[in-house]
Amino acid sequence: MLNFLNSRFEEILGAFLLGLMACISFINVIVRYCTNFSFSASEELTVNFFVWIVLLGTARAFREGSNFCMNLLYNACPLALRKGMYIFGVVCSIAFFAALVYLGSIEVWDEFSLNVSSESLDIPVWLYTMATPLFSLLIIVRIIQKVISDFKSGLV
Repeated sequence: MLNFLNSRFEEILGAFLLGLMACISFINVIVRYCTNFSFSASEELTVNFFVWIVLLGTARAFREGSNFCMNLLYNACPLALRKGMYIFGVVCSIAFFAALVYLGSIEVWDEFSLNVSSESLDIPVWLYTMATPLFSLLIIVRIIQKVISDFKSGLV
């Protein structure tokens, strides 16, 4: 079970959130059509869930090795330079997402300590923004897993 979650966590949570977003938006459209009123909360939820899905998709892309890369330049270089470019890309990626973990944690702490709540649902905003440091940490784990896999398989 843990192996399944390790390999499919992003897809499961992303599919759930996407289905939830579709249901919320559909209900909003029906209510707006029938009553000329709109749920302002639907936009709040769908926008925040969309950010979560983007971060989950990024984690999946790094896990699968399907993230954006410059293969033309990479493949034209000698093997030693390719290894250096690969390691440089990994270090830059980890540094970027580590910065997101750090800065996102500061933002979550600030929102928590200031008791900031959302406009529509009056939900504490830190519940939405905690996804940034958590999913950035997941992305770092997926990058490290992919690097280990690439070195074991001899791709690098």
